[in-house]
Amino acid sequence: MTSVFIVIGVTGWIALIISLFLYRKVIKQKSRLFNGMRHEDDLGPNVVVIGGGTGQSVFLRGLKHYTQNITAIVTVADDGGGSGVLREDLGMLPPGDIRNCLLALANIEPTMDEVMKYRFTEGALKGQSFGNLFLAAMNGLYGNFEVAVYKMSEIFAITGRVLPVTLEDIKLIAQLKNGNKVKGESIIPKEVKSQQSTIERVYLDPVDVKPLDEVINSIANADIIIIGPGSLYTSIIPNLLVEGVVDAIKKSKAPKVYISNIMTQPGETDNYNVLDHVNSIVKHTKENILDYVIANNEVLPKDIFEIYQNDGATQVLLDKDQKECLKSMGVKAIEENLIEIKNNYIRHDANHISSVVVDLALRHKNDTGK
Repeated sequence: MTSVFIVIGVTGWIALIISLFLYRKVIKQKSRLFNGMRHEDDLGPNVVVIGGGTGQSVFLRGLKHYTQNITAIVTVADDGGGSGVLREDLGMLPPGDIRNCLLALANIEPTMDEVMKYRFTEGALKGQSFGNLFLAAMNGLYGNFEVAVYKMSEIFAITGRVLPVTLEDIKLIAQLKNGNKVKGESIIPKEVKSQQSTIERVYLDPVDVKPLDEVINSIANADIIIIGPGSLYTSIIPNLLVEGVVDAIKKSKAPKVYISNIMTQPGETDNYNVLDHVNSIVKHTKENILDYVIANNEVLPKDIFEIYQNDGATQVLLDKDQKECLKSMGVKAIEENLIEIKNNYIRHDANHISSVVVDLALRHKNDTGK
């Protein structure tokens, strides 16, 4: 019965979607006319960002002010919350991370941004995001998730583009060190805590998942490839497990950069340092694909740290031994003050990281004459 109500709720917004589409199409045409007068190099370096979750969308929100050439490659392993409900009831790919990236890159009025983020508080749609329903309606209208994302990108006149890493229905499975297997992205951290056993590895079901052609093409054409920030096992690594993605990264001559998390994630990366994060990526890709690691070196204020410590999180920091080990692996560590604190909530300083990333891309481009 819930699925029936959700479908009714989704289709009820189609008239609004069409009117918004026509309005945004006019704006987009004006933007294309303007951009057509500019040389491609004026748009900034071609940055590919691989990940998912809140970390990726926060970074993209800052990055769009430094370059217009952005491709966000987003995981579709999410099976929790409102995304999980739509995935189960409508048989579509989970829209949540895609929606967040679209909104991060969007050029829309603040009111519409708030509408897209609105979550229903009661009834059959309780907990569901309007943005999720919007994307679900587009998926139903065009019968193709890739086209739905493209059309939504046009409506919101986004800077760059957003690509699901695959169009196949996948499940994320974690094998714990106690030998048990946990199926489902949303319950992995809970089971890690419950079973008091850390993650040995994660893999996809099915294992032979094919990526979008545009994902491989965008990696090949990148001036710089960014992995992260975001949840290591549930947002970042799932992208790297899709067939052909790691090979494309290896073949690219662009610098490959991992943006390390600021804090550990309870039930996922407990007690991890920067090197532990890198080693996990190496383990799942069978070899080191990174040239740089951007890590935070700012120590949190005591009162903020205690809030996170009470939830079981600690800071992810570099030390001399880690830097020596990374150097031996051919990975250069870039340390910066990356923390932004708002309302006692820690997140990456997206503007500062974006400036570091774009400078790195431009230096590499100038050095190679690409």
